[in-house]
Amino acid sequence: MMKIVADLHTHTIASGHAYGTIREMAFAASEKKLLMLGITEHAPGIPGTVDPFYYCNLSVIPRELYGVQMLFGSEVNVLNNGTLSLSQKDLDRLDYAIAGIHTVCYEDAGIEGNTDNLIACMKNDKVCFVSHPDDDHTPLNYERLVNAAKKYHVALEVNNSSLKKPEHRLNCFENYRKMLALCMKYEVPVIVSSDAHDPSGVGNFGLAVSLIEQCEFDAGLILNTDIKKVQQFIDGR
Repeated sequence: MMKIVADLHTHTIASGHAYGTIREMAFAASEKKLLMLGITEHAPGIPGTVDPFYYCNLSVIPRELYGVQMLFGSEVNVLNNGTLSLSQKDLDRLDYAIAGIHTVCYEDAGIEGNTDNLIACMKNDKVCFVSHPDDDHTPLNYERLVNAAKKYHVALEVNNSSLKKPEHRLNCFENYRKMLALCMKYEVPVIVSSDAHDPSGVGNFGLAVSLIEQCEFDAGLILNTDIKKVQQFIDGR
């Protein structure tokens, strides 16, 4: 089985509907033998999450906790006008941003409209990853999405939490199979993430890894099997 060594999409209590502190999440990552942990609080648009002022002071947090290398980003909402829900000034304070559609602050614009809006956000130099592109409540054109990911040097996510709740993420298994086949065809990298909202979820990748292996996906296209690959990808963005 492949070894995922970095969990790049996680949330702490600061996101408003998550339940661990930064240090509790880092300790859990250490217990799971992870080498890198990304804390990516929800950006404005999600009820109860941080004020953008939160991102001004990230430099006070140690860059290593319990032997785990720490990165600090944000999961930023894609909006219906094709913009991100965090200003460029605040985006520039981050190690990286993850762009994602969340129906609490987004209305379905149809398959092409949703894809247009997501691709517009992927053009931002701070966006390195796309979160959970898997839900047919806001369907996507995967051919266009994968080609845009290649063009703009963005990795697409296989989200373990989505696969735990397929009753809420419409057709997520089928959509990931489609996406992974296209990523193989066009040699587009992916990340595997827990999307943990509690320390107990950090480093939980089992369903995502199982699906990837069933698809006979090229492990060389998975970024977070090697923290050097992760850092080079982020730096290259």
